[in-house]
Amino acid sequence: TAGMEPRVVCVLVLVCVLTLSSLAQDTCVVAPHHRANCGTPGITPSQCKERGCCFDNTVSGVPWCFHPAAVENPPDEECSF
Repeated sequence: TAGMEPRVVCVLVLVCVLTLSSLAQDTCVVAPHHRANCGTPGITPSQCKERGCCFDNTVSGVPWCFHPAAVENPPDEECSF
């Protein structure tokens, strides 16, 4: 049934996009004492994000701008068409 194929591909792409976006959020969940500083003191959230890093100022005494957690399995391979 050739009529069903485009819909299947569309669903796969949607699942892939949702997986990528949820992974992107999870990589910023880093325990405060494991954070690797990514910016300078006083960096703004927008400057931090421009560097591709995460910003969280809810914990004092640790870097607020920090590198995201490493993702074990790069999602790009699953999602390339």
